[in-house]
Amino acid sequence: MTLRVPDQGVLGLVGPNGSGKSSLLRLLAGVRRGSGGAVLVDQQPIETIRRSQIARRLALVEQHATTDVGLTARDVVALGRLPHRGALGHWSGRDEEVVQGALARTGMTRSADQSWATLSGGERQRIQIARALAQEPRELLMDEPTNHLDIRHQLDLMRLLPELGTQVVVALHDLNQAMAFCEEVAVMSEGRLVAQGRPAEVLTEGLIREVFGVEAVIDVRPTGPRVSFF
Repeated sequence: MTLRVPDQGVLGLVGPNGSGKSSLLRLLAGVRRGSGGAVLVDQQPIETIRRSQIARRLALVEQHATTDVGLTARDVVALGRLPHRGALGHWSGRDEEVVQGALARTGMTRSADQSWATLSGGERQRIQIARALAQEPRELLMDEPTNHLDIRHQLDLMRLLPELGTQVVVALHDLNQAMAFCEEVAVMSEGRLVAQGRPAEVLTEGLIREVFGVEAVIDVRPTGPRVSFF
């Protein structure tokens, strides 16, 4: 089965632990090679595209990203500008504008001068997301970005993603977030893609039972469908 990333909107990647979500994201980012098949970017195999070109258009936010503990939060976000500037490029007003905007969109402006080492897990996650936004990607890949965030910041992030105007693929554990915020979902099971389509059409009680091994009831509400487990 072929994964199709919509031109706009958010594609949610869901599946049990170990189903292959993180591996698939790394394949899409070109940081891992597959044993078969191909990842195409504008109909071109990703391995034939220069890494510098990929870095200017595609950003990956991993679950457990690390960075130099001696940096400030602003320094980490500024690293997202490197693909556009090069190692010796001069810092410009445009670079500063983009970094400030990324900090603001993730609610981290007040913590910009704080040391990375003193940030909480949730704050570090938001700074890594800001770093990806500072890259100004055309494609944004995110591996369970809401994991370390409180409820408010989870909702803030999920509401932000459709507004970015980029192709977004986000791995999620929460099926209700996938239902509420994703244009499409792709379901992984045992290393395979087993379904893709609109959430209400794909995330059926039968599929949830088969893939996740739990019983569920889907309630249709005025705000949209919601999954309850028992």
